[in-house]
Amino acid sequence: MANVIMESPKVTGESPKNYIGALAIVTTLFFMWGSLTSLNDVLIPYVQHVFKIRLAASMLIQTAFFSAYFIFSIPASKIIDWIGYKKAIVVGLFTMVMACLAFYPAARIPSFPFFLAALIILATGITILQVAANPYVAILGKPQTASSRLNLTQAFNSLGTAVFPWIGARLILGTTAAAVNLNASAEANAVVKLYVYFFATALALLAIGIGLSKLPTISAAQHHLGEKVNDSVWRHPNLVFGAIGIFVYVGGEVAIGSSIANYLALDNIGGFISSANIPDAANRYRAALAEAAKYISLYWLGAMIGRFIGSALLQKIKPGKLLALAAIMAALLVTISVTTNGHTAMWSILAVGLFNSIMFPCIFTMGIAELGPLTGDGSGILNMAIVGGAIIPWIVGKAADLINRSYYPTMSQGETSWGQGIHHALIAAVFCYLYILYFAVSGSKTRSERSANT
Repeated sequence: MANVIMESPKVTGESPKNYIGALAIVTTLFFMWGSLTSLNDVLIPYVQHVFKIRLAASMLIQTAFFSAYFIFSIPASKIIDWIGYKKAIVVGLFTMVMACLAFYPAARIPSFPFFLAALIILATGITILQVAANPYVAILGKPQTASSRLNLTQAFNSLGTAVFPWIGARLILGTTAAAVNLNASAEANAVVKLYVYFFATALALLAIGIGLSKLPTISAAQHHLGEKVNDSVWRHPNLVFGAIGIFVYVGGEVAIGSSIANYLALDNIGGFISSANIPDAANRYRAALAEAAKYISLYWLGAMIGRFIGSALLQKIKPGKLLALAAIMAALLVTISVTTNGHTAMWSILAVGLFNSIMFPCIFTMGIAELGPLTGDGSGILNMAIVGGAIIPWIVGKAADLINRSYYPTMSQGETSWGQGIHHALIAAVFCYLYILYFAVSGSKTRSERSANT
């Protein structure tokens, strides 16, 4: 596998040798959108309780959120062509501020459609940030270390995903002892504090700070509306295969993250509460959810650790080789988890996060290799593929519900399902990682590499 090839960027506004300030600012964006995205995993058991819905219906949280990537990624790339990377980032941040404010009526009414609408608006803002920030980091420096650089910034994204599920689980779902008696009003107050008071304020201040800062302009990585480019993104097979890779990667990663609370709360997986302490199965499962949700942070913490390690390894190892190894390990761990019980199943599924870590940065940088002035458009297509996070988790949730109905016909409790459906349905993630293995070995080859081999 050859190294990622990109055109040398033309930079204005900052010395080409000094990108630390710009990278530090952009890295803050990765932390913020990682924090907000990971809270979806906590909202899933929350809406199951408040709105008395099952697994597949609660996965609409992810469907609404990640559908925005499919709808708004191409428009986001056009925004970049129109106003540039910096102004596009500011627009994305203020869009996220509006979304966070929309969580107030969603939690207070409460209204599930309002929650979904707020999540769509939030994801729209994050989409603009992703389309702008990912290629910006990839091109802001030496092309040979693009994957390493993006892994490093993604590590801070994972820091947010590691911290905020634990905070969200504790505030919204409560502690194990209090979870059974925690009322919807107290949970709603926690949602408002997190989204409206904290995130809306932090994002607004960040938008103002970036608006006043001087970020370098990279002219070789963007083109302006109406400008003729003698190339097409569809002539680059690495981009097309990369888009599919992003689709299955995000779908598999989100399906696992979204299922962790429901998965680990099962008596035969996490075993957090004995039947002697809480005899009623529904109450026992509800109490276990509060404890299980805190382990979501460990899943994302593994991704953070893996990205710091991956950033160092990618200085010496080609992205394709490291990506292939990560895909093999992730597929193996998921297989072990769905075929075992107890702490073996629990810790093997949590360990998948470690190997998920380098997948997005590697797939992304290999996908946009050799795109030059089409980098923004290619980034838009790759970000559209994040819609996998809307589709695959819902499929897993639906499969889990169907399994539960087939094997547990007496299960009638409406707010959650504590059957083994989710235990077996996660096998779908294995197929996602097998495709990523194909991309790493063959699909990521650029047009010039394929031409050289003919």
